[in-house]
Amino acid sequence: MQSVPVEFLSDQEAAAFGRYGGSVPQADLERFFYLDDADRKLVAGQREDHNRLGFSVQLATVRYIGRFLADPLDGVPAEVIDFLAGQLQIADPSCLKRYSVRDPTHREYAGKIQEKLGLKDFAEVEAELAVFAGRRAWVTGDGPKAIFADAVGWLRDRDVLLPGVSRLARLVARERDAATQRLWERLYAALTGHQRLALDALLAVPPGSRVSELELWRTGPARASGPQMVKALNRVAEIIGSGCRGCSWTRA
Repeated sequence: MQSVPVEFLSDQEAAAFGRYGGSVPQADLERFFYLDDADRKLVAGQREDHNRLGFSVQLATVRYIGRFLADPLDGVPAEVIDFLAGQLQIADPSCLKRYSVRDPTHREYAGKIQEKLGLKDFAEVEAELAVFAGRRAWVTGDGPKAIFADAVGWLRDRDVLLPGVSRLARLVARERDAATQRLWERLYAALTGHQRLALDALLAVPPGSRVSELELWRTGPARASGPQMVKALNRVAEIIGSGCRGCSWTRA
């Protein structure tokens, strides 16, 4: 069985993962970017305005998008910076430009913030998430995008830092592919030898034809009438010997 490609996310979706998606609504500013007493105590330990503001940006960013940015200022909307600067009584928010000059500083701050917020590394829960994604695929049959979104929610609910988009996409694709393979194996095991031969025959190209019967079904009219649908379903019943002529669709 062919594996589900990791590229189920578009380039735009992959690029937007774990990043700011544009402007931040006022309601989100007040919820995620408000600095409470514990936050202010953390921030107060940093010297100079640009470090205090930069620390605050990293703190609020990871709370909002679920991960630290490689460049802590990359794509951060102006309203976020202004909102945080106002709370810290920093008159010149542009001082933040000095924060990104020293890479070790924001790496050190990220470690402090992760420890204070109790954020877990992805590696700690990767195996558990794989089980969740596999069960989700098995129970629902949803596509990889839906399972990917659920995986992100699962991580956020458990205070886990989001990994890179490729790493998470590969996990989802792998577990969904495994669940689908397991489903087909169970269905195939339930068939009799005669039924397997009959289904295999659908792949054969009849004399005088250019395509198999299965291909004709696959590429047939997108919209079938009621009688045509009944006829097709009855044909399937005949082929697999399921005796479904009395099933509900035959009475449609």
